[in-house]
Amino acid sequence: MKVSYKKLWILLGQKEISKAELRKQLSLSPSTFTKLNRNEVVSFGVLIKICERLDCNIGDIVDVIKINAGA
Repeated sequence: MKVSYKKLWILLGQKEISKAELRKQLSLSPSTFTKLNRNEVVSFGVLIKICERLDCNIGDIVDVIKINAGA
């Protein structure tokens, strides 16, 4: 399984919030934000903070994608 934060970046654009602004508002570390940019797993707590700020649900910012083994 892998994650995709494509929905997060789209939602930020719709709400006219820059990535830098979101990181600063939530006091997210640069390494956490790098993980988001690279579609790597971040803590559930980080996702909750983002959802609270953007007034959305986790499914609105992240997709979990199944990787087909042997395909």
